[in-house]
Amino acid sequence: MQIISTILGHLQRFLFPALEEDYGPLPTKHRKLTTLLEVIRIEDFVPAPVRGYRGNPDEDRRPVARAFIAKAVFDFPTTRVLLDQLRTSPVLRRVCGWERTGDIPSESTFSRAFAQFAASELPQRVHEHLNATHLSDCVVEHISRDSTAILAREKAAKPAKKKEKSSVRRRRGRPKRGEEAPPKEPTRLQRQAAGMPLSEMIRELPTACDFGSKRNSQGHTETWKGYKLHLDWADGKYPVSCLLTSASVHDSQAAIPLMTMTSGRVRYMYELMDAAYDAKAIDEKSLSLGHVPIIDRNSRKGEKPEMDPAKARRFKERTNSERGNSGLKDDLGARHVRVRGPMKVMAHLMYGVLALAADSLLRWAGAT
Repeated sequence: MQIISTILGHLQRFLFPALEEDYGPLPTKHRKLTTLLEVIRIEDFVPAPVRGYRGNPDEDRRPVARAFIAKAVFDFPTTRVLLDQLRTSPVLRRVCGWERTGDIPSESTFSRAFAQFAASELPQRVHEHLNATHLSDCVVEHISRDSTAILAREKAAKPAKKKEKSSVRRRRGRPKRGEEAPPKEPTRLQRQAAGMPLSEMIRELPTACDFGSKRNSQGHTETWKGYKLHLDWADGKYPVSCLLTSASVHDSQAAIPLMTMTSGRVRYMYELMDAAYDAKAIDEKSLSLGHVPIIDRNSRKGEKPEMDPAKARRFKERTNSERGNSGLKDDLGARHVRVRGPMKVMAHLMYGVLALAADSLLRWAGAT
């Protein structure tokens, strides 16, 4: 937290007084945005423009990257609304990095920059840097795992064709004496638990836009078209790891990739998961990584086993994930997905994840 304290000291002594001298008292939202941007420092990951001797110089896209963070923090629904606010608000324009209205790029330039940032996974790389800088020496008590529905405005992909059955038909039931039954193919969970590399686990998860359904907290089934964002939340609503999949992917399929990713980023003790993650492979993988899995058991159409009282008390901390998902969707743009394709959708969501991560770091430092 020493780095956060240094950043806050710089803001209080130099940046805020300079801005207030030019524009008067800063609104609370602009002050918060300035602080978050200084913690995130996304511009450090964007190459500086190349100034050549001939032709026009390249557009400086570092302020554009900062503007996408501002779009998430202010929960602007579209880039056009962001541009309107940049042109009418001198404070917002200055905080993002432009001095004059004429310096602001066009909407098409913003669109091209967004595509470039998404292809290079810019927000994901900045998030990994935040984790390495501020969490590498920390020990987190609980990791709460959950997913949330992401609605998309694009055409759903056609369902994949089922594998053709073998032409050799076999009688149902037990095999005859001397007859060997063909071995069953291992499930995705079994392959993941058997030591599959993380990159291969992620590559195997479907990411196309399709239809998903989930039972809500009231017991009703909801259906949506789009994607599903899977997140691991540390205590204090800090998003440690996240994955985007098709809406139809079951929560359990992303559990082992997430715990593998999170284990490489932070040290923690307990993993809290709801009944969707109740699988033997997930239990065993969590234990093998040195964690204590606390999973709400599935009734399996029978009597649901009671959770140990001590574990039940810890399981209440899982509200971290519910409050974190709610914050992303209600305040940081996750309900305003206007881009298409998993790569761009993930980039859009990650700007909100970055803002939430920086806000959590500030709260840990006692700044908010």
